[in-house]
Amino acid sequence: MCFHCPIDNKGDVSGLWETGEERGLRFKTDPGSGTAAASSVAMAPLEAAELCFPELNASCRKPQQRRSGAAPLSVLLSCISLLTVLLNLLVIVSISHFRQLHTPTNLLLLSLAVSDFLVGFLLMPVRILLLDGCWFLGNSLCGLFYYVSFVLTSASVGNMVLISADRYVAICDPLGYSTKVTHERVRVCVCVCWACSVSYNGSILHDFLMHPDAYNSCYGECVAVINYVTGAVDVVLTFIGPITVIIVLYVRVFVVAVSQARAMRSQIVSLQGSVGAVSKTSERKAAKTLGVVVVVFLLCFCPYFYPSLVGQDMSTSVMFSVFGVWLLYCNSCLNPVIYALFYHWFRKCVKLIVTLQIMQPDSCDAHML
Repeated sequence: MCFHCPIDNKGDVSGLWETGEERGLRFKTDPGSGTAAASSVAMAPLEAAELCFPELNASCRKPQQRRSGAAPLSVLLSCISLLTVLLNLLVIVSISHFRQLHTPTNLLLLSLAVSDFLVGFLLMPVRILLLDGCWFLGNSLCGLFYYVSFVLTSASVGNMVLISADRYVAICDPLGYSTKVTHERVRVCVCVCWACSVSYNGSILHDFLMHPDAYNSCYGECVAVINYVTGAVDVVLTFIGPITVIIVLYVRVFVVAVSQARAMRSQIVSLQGSVGAVSKTSERKAAKTLGVVVVVFLLCFCPYFYPSLVGQDMSTSVMFSVFGVWLLYCNSCLNPVIYALFYHWFRKCVKLIVTLQIMQPDSCDAHML
């Protein structure tokens, strides 16, 4: 998961691993003698040990500064990966198993949980391996890794837009919500979101997927490069545009929610009115919870896309390589934590799953709300 790569101010969009230190040494051959030139004489055993593939002269060198503290960092990130997988798996099982949770909003949360689960299950472990600064999985998996990273990023952004639109309709048009937002329409929207993500990223990475080693300077490197125009369009379509939509929708939701709260406080409601008030309160609580999800999403995604927005190439920064990408990944771990803090039904589901009560007959019909 390099995710969508930061724009290089020289005209390229470069992957995280296209850095000076990870390129290592490129060994040139003297055409006159057929042996290594003076600039690439036989290396001492210590230097050979620093190569990703010591038996190959064209191997990349391992970054020196990443060796100190690598073991504790790997343990920490492995725990984050495992936690991401387990928490999102709980969300997936909860919404899928209990029928009462089969609401349009929860279907969107389910789609988001699937993308977050795949981040923890597929991308985080690979990134932990990359802490060593070497790519050991071959060119084909290099292309597949970038492609899956791009797809999951786009799908996550798309899911957040759909969630924001869902809350907008629920708060701003509560009477028409049940007719406008149906299970069928939500399923179609989710399928379109994933299909667009798969096809769109396949198109912008087509050349790279055909030749995943085209920009590698040494053996043991995984670099993805797309041209400046494509990279700029990609940033607009996968970050600036969706983020603008999300912010505009939630500003509108916030304004309407505040006005509804003031109106409710100024009225003396009857029993029937109280039921309606409870319903509106529930909708506002859901909007507040998902608003927190969106804010966390922005905080996790913005630092990664910052270089693209300001036109700087920060791919050579070790701090950016680790902090930027893993902050992006942590969003996948934080979403189910937010659910646990704000949703009573999620905590109840976790209890039933952990105690294996979901194995009982008719457990799917249990009252969860």
